[in-house]
Amino acid sequence: MSFFEISILLISGLLVGFINTLAGGGSVISLSVLMMLGLPATVANGTNRIAILVQSMGATSSFRQQKVLDTKKGIWLAVPAVIGSVIGAWVAIDINEKVFERAVAVILIVMLFFIVYKPEHWLKEQKHLIEKKISIWQVIIFFFIGMYGGFIQVGVGYFLLAGIVLSAGYELVKANAIKSLINLLFTPLAILVFSFGDQVYWQYGLVMAGGTLAGALWATRMAVKKGANFVRWVIIAVILLTAAHLFGIIDISGFIHSIRQT
Repeated sequence: MSFFEISILLISGLLVGFINTLAGGGSVISLSVLMMLGLPATVANGTNRIAILVQSMGATSSFRQQKVLDTKKGIWLAVPAVIGSVIGAWVAIDINEKVFERAVAVILIVMLFFIVYKPEHWLKEQKHLIEKKISIWQVIIFFFIGMYGGFIQVGVGYFLLAGIVLSAGYELVKANAIKSLINLLFTPLAILVFSFGDQVYWQYGLVMAGGTLAGALWATRMAVKKGANFVRWVIIAVILLTAAHLFGIIDISGFIHSIRQT
């Protein structure tokens, strides 16, 4: 690999690890970089999971050390997500890519409305929900989130956060800790499936993973130190950028490509 390839993989990985750990949507950057370096979209989608796995390992370990991770509840929520992720990684869905992207963007804007309009749901714990056992509705919700995450990683962090905050009652810092644990548990199986399909380029994936690990550790420290309100504003900013990219208002892929040309 060239110095340019190593540099852009590490730098983009750092940003992706930070963004994904605090919010979600960082895979827009990593997928753009991997495709810019010549990988087909399907291979970039599989390769990206290596960085996500390493990022999730680092974030989960750091959140646990800082005593903000509810491991037991996180594992229960992860079980349906893991099952869904395997199905999502195997299933080939015949859907227009642009229609799919616009649908995700609309969902993100709706989520943004609730984050801004009802901040108390995201900033304060709801003890009555935390103390409840896992319901059948949560099983269904996290199964479909896992299926989406197995199929395409972009934006799954937002859906995990929404599910954890709104259905399980955790504030954003603890929700991010559980989100990292769920990602950690379902990503290895997705990697296995993509590997069987010869859609993982390990060399790029492992280099980018070094950057995402550093970004994830940085993000966990910031989250615990700054608190839920800081995380909320990061999510708002990232959702706006992701939605703008999906609607075609800004072109993150084109911006990254232009950097290489200079």
